[in-house]
Amino acid sequence: MRAALGVFVAALGASAGGCSSDNGPASPAMPGDSATQALNGQLTVPAGFKVAYFATHLPGVRFMALGADGAVYASQPSAGRVVRIWDVNGDGVADSVATAVGGLDRPHGLAFHGGFLYIANTGSVVRVRLGGDGRAAGAPEALVQFDGGGMHWTRSLAFGADSMMYVAMGSTCNVCVETDPMRAAVTRYDANGENGSRFAYGLRNAVGIAVNPATKAIWVSQNERDNLAPDHENLPPDEINILLEGGDYGWPYCYTHGGAPVPNPEYHDASRCTATIPATLEIQAHSAPLGMTFLDRATAFPDDYRGDLLAALHGSWNRGVPTGAKVVRIHVTNGIPVSAEDFVSGWQRADGSRWGRPADVMVYRDGSVLVSDDQGGAIFRVYR
Repeated sequence: MRAALGVFVAALGASAGGCSSDNGPASPAMPGDSATQALNGQLTVPAGFKVAYFATHLPGVRFMALGADGAVYASQPSAGRVVRIWDVNGDGVADSVATAVGGLDRPHGLAFHGGFLYIANTGSVVRVRLGGDGRAAGAPEALVQFDGGGMHWTRSLAFGADSMMYVAMGSTCNVCVETDPMRAAVTRYDANGENGSRFAYGLRNAVGIAVNPATKAIWVSQNERDNLAPDHENLPPDEINILLEGGDYGWPYCYTHGGAPVPNPEYHDASRCTATIPATLEIQAHSAPLGMTFLDRATAFPDDYRGDLLAALHGSWNRGVPTGAKVVRIHVTNGIPVSAEDFVSGWQRADGSRWGRPADVMVYRDGSVLVSDDQGGAIFRVYR
């Protein structure tokens, strides 16, 4: 580790679980509502950092976006809604949670662009204007329809420096040849959903998507295949990829190991792999990297963080010794990711069980960082 690690427990008292909600009364007070009892020294962060609850009682909370109003908008796929989370007094703890957009189909990725909130449902991308109260001012407008079935249901999106919309969609399977060019790929559209074309492919399940603020390149985090004999515990690595237009990143024919493409045993096609692009950075197999964010706006962090990236590792299932369930800092040099180290860890206990699973990371309006946890139904704030 480049920095000594320390542990901080923030005493929030009842305020951690005290957000008002438009969904009826708040859940009854639990031991976890006291930050001291809930964290109890379990989350480890670099020395000088602190971590506390920002919001709780958010079952299945996944991806986040910062609105122009300074509020946090977060998807709750199982509830079919996007919520507006508002810290009224600016003390770093949310005071209210309200439904911004409801009646959605497993919403996941979110982005603000051109005065609209864009929402990536499992079978469509929609956009909606929000009123002054942060709620939908009308029915969502459907822009793109696509297949909502198959193994991987999440859809993520981002707007590039070119103001085009980039939509990531995972594969229908673990290892197979897709017939739909939008699966296991990132597709680029005009902001109104027209003129769609496949931008990059061979991406089994690219869940995280972000734009490098310096180079303007599109980056994705990729969950690679499972059940690779004979060493499914450690192969193949999960990936961070920098996308090139028209680029083939290998799946299902190949995976990256040791910086080079390796043929999958189902296809044994080494020649096919020579034309593919290997991962830019390899991550421990089955870590399940999801949301990620660049730290250029993280003004509450030390200057040497500003060019780096944080990624949420949701955690393994296809591994005898569990891994992941943490947030990592990815060091970037000359526009390329070069290494990763733990930034927030502790959701996974020593026995491999977990009390939370990070899903997304986002820079907040005050320059701190928010981390969503879909298992614990909470959002944490990391600050100094």
